[in-house]
Amino acid sequence: MPRRGMAEETTAGLLALPGKAVKLHHLVKAPENAIESIRIRESWNADEPATVYTTPERMPDGTPCTAATVILRTRGCQWWWKSGCTFCGYFNDVRDDVTSLNLHAQWLAAKEQLNDFEGCDMIKVYTSGTFFEDEENPVDWQETVLTETAAMGKHLIVEAQAHLCHEEKIAWVAEKHPGCTVAIGLEAYDDEVLKFHCNKGFRIKTWKKAVKTLQSHGLRAKSYLLFKPPFMSEGDALQHTTKWIREIAEDSDEISVNPMNIQKRTIVDRIFRNREYRPPWLWSLVQMIRDVHSDIHPEGDEASTRLIVHPTAAGSIRGAHNCGQCDKEVAAAIERYSVSGSLLEFEGLACECESRWAAEISLDTSLPIPLGSGLDRRLDAVEALLSP
Repeated sequence: MPRRGMAEETTAGLLALPGKAVKLHHLVKAPENAIESIRIRESWNADEPATVYTTPERMPDGTPCTAATVILRTRGCQWWWKSGCTFCGYFNDVRDDVTSLNLHAQWLAAKEQLNDFEGCDMIKVYTSGTFFEDEENPVDWQETVLTETAAMGKHLIVEAQAHLCHEEKIAWVAEKHPGCTVAIGLEAYDDEVLKFHCNKGFRIKTWKKAVKTLQSHGLRAKSYLLFKPPFMSEGDALQHTTKWIREIAEDSDEISVNPMNIQKRTIVDRIFRNREYRPPWLWSLVQMIRDVHSDIHPEGDEASTRLIVHPTAAGSIRGAHNCGQCDKEVAAAIERYSVSGSLLEFEGLACECESRWAAEISLDTSLPIPLGSGLDRRLDAVEALLSP
């Protein structure tokens, strides 16, 4: 039953219906309180990591290497406890009752699975939040990971929110594992986008302070950008992200552009299912790389930063995709560029759908269409025009 004074429904995707307004915070948090969401979270084995795998990578000095990625089941993100980002579904993989013993067991399981990271020069440890936030992850476990990876001689990458990069804590991290990389989810170099599109909970000045703190202690700063946040057209996303890369390149040791992928029980999932959002084109990512390549790799000079683009779920309807015929080839070229840094990876790429993508970009950037002009790329033209 609806609460007294409230209409049974107040939103349908982005379209307002009669009734009391619903705060974005409530829309973000509502799914995690659903019985099904709680059941799924409590079903995970707290002694086993979410996933462990290896990928080709490059060390900070440019040397090709193999990187191990370890994604652990933790208590989740501090910001998620309070509000949450519009696009992040990592709360689906957390447990509220994870202890230090559980995390040590997960870390041991990851080491056993990859034979103590043999053949891996880089280790990425992801906790669905801030690695060195004490309320999220026990300090003794943080120290275990930092000291063990340092003793192994592995380059470590962890993640953090900008507002949690406190001076005292960063100094402690730098002492335990000198020179490691801290990746910060900036998402957008625009305060309005951070607030209204992403619901990030911090502003650009907070990110700048965090980067300064990291680099003052000899740590490397990696910045995440989100390609095509919700409530943004394809054309706007291409223009904005290209601009953001140029603006943060000088302050970032690495920039990782993450094309939107639809994660379950999020705001983006809600509007995607209502046909009010489409994941980006793979062609947009190729064009973005081409546009900023000369800025990052000036002719006759050293690269100002490294640009990484890893399209999660590339080629699927819920990830960055094209027409379905060229997706695999285009996505592979984007992945190769992230390692090689060479535009030669895109030589010879062509498909009939590229003209359709170009027409969409042209319309988005010339007409006042906030949500974009594009239709579903893999539906019949008539079916795409039908209501959800």
